[in-house]
Amino acid sequence: EPPKIRLPRHLKQTYTRRVGETVNLVIPFQGRPRAKVSWQKNGSPIDKNQINIRNTENDTIIFIRKAERSHSGEYDMKVEVENLVDKATIDIQIVDRPGPPEVVTIDDVWGENVNLSWKPPKDDGNAAITGYTIQKADKKSMEWFTVMEHYHRTSATINELVIGNEYYFRIFAENICGLSEDATMTKESALIAKDGKVYKYPVYDDFDFSEQPLFTQPLVNTFAVAGYNATLNCSVRGNPKPKITWLKNKVIIMNDPRYRMFSNQGVCTLEIRKPSPYDGGTYTCRAVNELGEAEVDCKLEVKGKG
Repeated sequence: EPPKIRLPRHLKQTYTRRVGETVNLVIPFQGRPRAKVSWQKNGSPIDKNQINIRNTENDTIIFIRKAERSHSGEYDMKVEVENLVDKATIDIQIVDRPGPPEVVTIDDVWGENVNLSWKPPKDDGNAAITGYTIQKADKKSMEWFTVMEHYHRTSATINELVIGNEYYFRIFAENICGLSEDATMTKESALIAKDGKVYKYPVYDDFDFSEQPLFTQPLVNTFAVAGYNATLNCSVRGNPKPKITWLKNKVIIMNDPRYRMFSNQGVCTLEIRKPSPYDGGTYTCRAVNELGEAEVDCKLEVKGKG
């Protein structure tokens, strides 16, 4: 029986998997007496430590426990029976989220509009870039809002900005795996001038807006009455925006329905629902970003009713 590879239909086009996923491909073939099966990747022998290949009399299995981008490539399969040969090629593509755009610049500011342009990311995640997400932030709050999603071009006009405000912009890249983890921000800001004249500010490379967390308003020791909701408040600033964690007696508060946590414009609030004397103790608010961390704490005392 001459050798014949029965390549499954889904392997006749590029086989795509995400980084970290499992690859498990079964390719049946026929041929008697027992066929000899061999594999190559991009023209070289396959590294058995990286990729598991198991052959039986009538199929061959490629198994990769956790796919990495280096596993991408053309896999050539050869089945031989005596002097007869059949060949097949499988194209495997392992993809990941892309990097952020290279650089984002403000090209023009007029009226209530800003023209932006940017360069595609250096790292496309091994998959075509399908679009960009554009966000704006008012310099006063530095809170980010999305103005465009799944946008295909590398230049855009942002409209309906508020006169008198000053804006920064940042852009994420997107492929089939999702958005880039980071965004690229404009180095300069755009002032939407009242008289429609003034343009963007000059770039100061040495001026860095990054700032480690700093509490501008501490927590205050608080008395509460059992059965009545109590709230603890403090204020923090930092850039990138700090991640807030609350602790009670040095233990992180996790998924406890008796607590609600809010964070808005840098004001951090912990609400304790209908506390009992048991809820008294030392409460800590911790703010962390990549530049450092800061903590403030206070004591909460809960008195019984009446």
